[in-house]
Amino acid sequence: MTTSAPLEVSPIEVRHLIGGRWLPGAGEERQNPARPGEVVSTSPDGDSSLVEDAVTRACDAFPEWAQTPAPMRGELLRRAADLLEARADRAARTLSREEGKTLREAGDEVGRGVRMLRFYAGETWRLGGITLPSMTPRTELSTVREPLGAVGIITPWNFPVAIPVWKTAPALAAGNTVVLKPASLTAASTAVVAECLVDAGLPAGVFNLVYGSGARVGEALVTDERIAAISFTGSTAVGRRVNELAARRMARVQLELGGKNTMVVLPDADPEQAADLCVRGAFGLTGQACTATSRVIVLPENEEAVIEALRRQTSALAVGDGLDEGTQMGPVVSHQQLATDLRYVGEALADGATLEAGGDHSDLFMRPTLLSRVGPQSAIAQEEVFGPVLAVVTVQDAAEALAVANNTPYGLVTGIITNDLAAAMEFSRGAQAGVVKVNRLTTGTDVNAPFGGVKASSNDLFREQGVTAMEFYTRVKTVYLGY
Repeated sequence: MTTSAPLEVSPIEVRHLIGGRWLPGAGEERQNPARPGEVVSTSPDGDSSLVEDAVTRACDAFPEWAQTPAPMRGELLRRAADLLEARADRAARTLSREEGKTLREAGDEVGRGVRMLRFYAGETWRLGGITLPSMTPRTELSTVREPLGAVGIITPWNFPVAIPVWKTAPALAAGNTVVLKPASLTAASTAVVAECLVDAGLPAGVFNLVYGSGARVGEALVTDERIAAISFTGSTAVGRRVNELAARRMARVQLELGGKNTMVVLPDADPEQAADLCVRGAFGLTGQACTATSRVIVLPENEEAVIEALRRQTSALAVGDGLDEGTQMGPVVSHQQLATDLRYVGEALADGATLEAGGDHSDLFMRPTLLSRVGPQSAIAQEEVFGPVLAVVTVQDAAEALAVANNTPYGLVTGIITNDLAAAMEFSRGAQAGVVKVNRLTTGTDVNAPFGGVKASSNDLFREQGVTAMEFYTRVKTVYLGY
């Protein structure tokens, strides 16, 4: 493992943002997972009264913001992108210290946030409806897209810059106002985004930020009758609760939930190249991504060669402090997550799996763990671990590989590595997933492409990212104009 530089000082004091004012609160400390004892930030713990105030401010600001010409809204997003780009080094360092990912990974995430802001700034020039023929003479028939009102956004700790941006940017571009409840675990990282929006000149109340627990702040936001829509990213269990609460008042809901992402490696693929894609997909971001490669499916013809390549590349990864040069995988985010990771590994070994690499840890530094001879119905092959654990499942042929890849409760990302175009096309068409990758990492998507899952990975109603994100944040009005 790489060694850590000296401890940093001066914790970042994070504050709520309500109606254009930064409000302090009782602080909750967040320590650097790579450096025990180093307090990175203190975040306030809000309650339902703060949510009520934030929603009020968002509702008050909505009429004027909705009437602001869309390209002018886009110009503010463009300014925010420029500010985030200028502050990228600080943002990435804060993110690495709070969440644990490597500085390179943190920088990539901040860069993604910049691109998202610029993409949706551009989309403000394309907001509009369509003109339709009418069967009634002297009638112009058209549609127009309008904003919903004040919307609630709830985001997780694993991408505390990118996910708040890719939800907030289209919401603001469409003319909505926002109340965001980010994860307190990575409060300071999301606060950087908020600062950029405020400093770009966003009017008071258009964007509001409230920290606190899901039980108090999250539920208060979801159940507030004035919130027109809720966009949530997190676990499937919590997502179902959000959906249930919102459904009681018939509010619009967008859910992006868990994944159990598979990579099928066919015998014609080069084992080393296949292992490289699988290892980077599994252990990049410490495996703490809903799109991380969690299972590799091989056939008897290539089982030995692929496992050997996976074992060698997995064992060679440098684990350490994300701020240290040379670190390829940072620490697990928390002791709670570490306990979950180790429990799944222990259960897999008890079920007969073979430990090929890793399985141990020092503090929150868990070694990348590779398991083979994993049964396709075992817990580690069916449930989301959300850590640096990769399971290898062996099947008899390509048809069984597709069936096993589909046979999980989730359907977010799935992939195949092959040089056979026909096999790739058959797999793509048969895969039960929102995203299919052929000879590419399961992690990472383009900002202009729709993103989302099926089955337990989403409520499968609205996609995030790309132009399709605007569909969630707008409603269609039909206009008949007689003359």
